[in-house]
Amino acid sequence: MKKYLYPILLAVVSIAFYFIEKKLDSDYYNDYRKETHNDAANAGAVFNYLPTSTTGQVVKHAYYTLSYNEKHEQAEWVAYELLKKHTAYNDFKRPYFQVDPLVKTNSASWRNYKNSGYDRGHLCPAADRRFDKKAHDETFLTSNISPQKHEFNSGIWNDLEKKVRYWLKKDKQLFVVTGPVFGKSKKTIGSEQVTVPTHFYKVVLKYGKGAPKMIAFLIPHNTTSRKLKQFVVTADQLEALLGVDFFSKLPDGVEAKLESNKNVSLWLL
Repeated sequence: MKKYLYPILLAVVSIAFYFIEKKLDSDYYNDYRKETHNDAANAGAVFNYLPTSTTGQVVKHAYYTLSYNEKHEQAEWVAYELLKKHTAYNDFKRPYFQVDPLVKTNSASWRNYKNSGYDRGHLCPAADRRFDKKAHDETFLTSNISPQKHEFNSGIWNDLEKKVRYWLKKDKQLFVVTGPVFGKSKKTIGSEQVTVPTHFYKVVLKYGKGAPKMIAFLIPHNTTSRKLKQFVVTADQLEALLGVDFFSKLPDGVEAKLESNKNVSLWLL
């Protein structure tokens, strides 16, 4: 009988932990759903410039909005405002990644990334949301990450994220859209088969006071020593590639002019 006691106890403990984890997840999801609506109202975010969604699953969080692509188990885009007040910096503790409670089809688990050889690459960077703890912690939802090679994530992609924060200090009011490009990629990670993107893109719109301007980047998902300005494309080119419309709420004439332009001199690249 004793030889069976240990396996039985192990099974009981495992089952208990499973249900405890489920209960904690359920409590987290329910609390998050209740809080998000109020937080979004208090944040004062006005997402007038959201792209169109090709998936039909747009998820609005308090401090960013995304369109979730269930086929590839990650967002097709994440969009958010950057305002002057967002330059405030707090050294918040890095939280654990959580499955997004607002994605109806369930966002992919962080476990897909474990031992995959890929970083959990943020689309809305945590460093862009250090002005508020809730805003910061929201960026650790798994709907806001894509598989990224470490050298890419810590290299050219990090350079671009830092450049956007530099622009914010000067331009004071930006709208950012970021996402993966899947192309013909057949590479996946984890049991949920999260697609590894072939490229990543970012579009930045300066609006508000003064003349608006726009810049867009399309960067291959590889290590590179090339300069950021070598990856500048037009928003029109990205729209043709992705099948989305980035800034349909802009006046037609303004939209057409901005989306066809790639004047890097306006951005001090």
